[in-house]
Amino acid sequence: MLTKWFMWMGLTMLTGSPLLSLAILAVLLFAADRFTLQVFPSPMRAFKRWQRAGELAGTILTNTHDRRARAELADIRVGQKRYQEAVDLLRPNLDAGDDDVDTLYLLGVAYLGAGDAPRGELLLTEAERLDADYRQGAIDLERGRFRLQRGDYKGAREALERFLQVRQGSVEGRVLLSRALDKEGLDVEAKETRDAAWREYAVAPRFQKRRDRWWAYRARPSRPLTYAAVALVLMGVGAYLTRYLPAHDTYGGYYDEPYATDDMGGDDAEE
Repeated sequence: MLTKWFMWMGLTMLTGSPLLSLAILAVLLFAADRFTLQVFPSPMRAFKRWQRAGELAGTILTNTHDRRARAELADIRVGQKRYQEAVDLLRPNLDAGDDDVDTLYLLGVAYLGAGDAPRGELLLTEAERLDADYRQGAIDLERGRFRLQRGDYKGAREALERFLQVRQGSVEGRVLLSRALDKEGLDVEAKETRDAAWREYAVAPRFQKRRDRWWAYRARPSRPLTYAAVALVLMGVGAYLTRYLPAHDTYGGYYDEPYATDDMGGDDAEE
């Protein structure tokens, strides 16, 4: 944190603009993140997904019966939380006989996101019947997530507890479970679950920390808020200092007055 503040102060003194320095620092930190921890989402990955979605949409316009293109585009739409579009894309696949676990799971999640809980739950149950351990408990994770959103806190807790029996190191699962426990009034259990989520994050390998960082911060929301408050204070102090620091003249006062005001006196002036 202090290192970033000193960098911002140095840039501010060079550029003379705190806002421009902040923008430059943000670009530098983002570029450094892409080569190190990769905490921030990749804009190139998002662009490629957007580009691929356009290609798939064009393919479907040309051939509306291309079920593989429909399934791939529906998966992208679910990732973008455009659930109703995913339902519209995948429903024809199901009607055409695609009742494999991947289609049932994805369409179930899409229905849950679109607000049709009965159909979504039914499709996830069918997917579970085909493969109870699908993606290491992903079915129960999605059940818990959407039950929590619609206020079924008991059902969310049951689903998330089953999920954590399969994937015990999931930070996301523990954070969601803590929210369900909070809503049920189980404050002590909720706090213990959040603490367990942070402990799992603390001992996780680096690649897993990169994936779970935002969920870990939700387990300890005071951490990022504290960092942000300290950063704002330091930026305010830095802006104040750069505004009131005395400016030094490089030329040592040789050209303090314009030429027009120089005394052109002498013998010629008197004449």
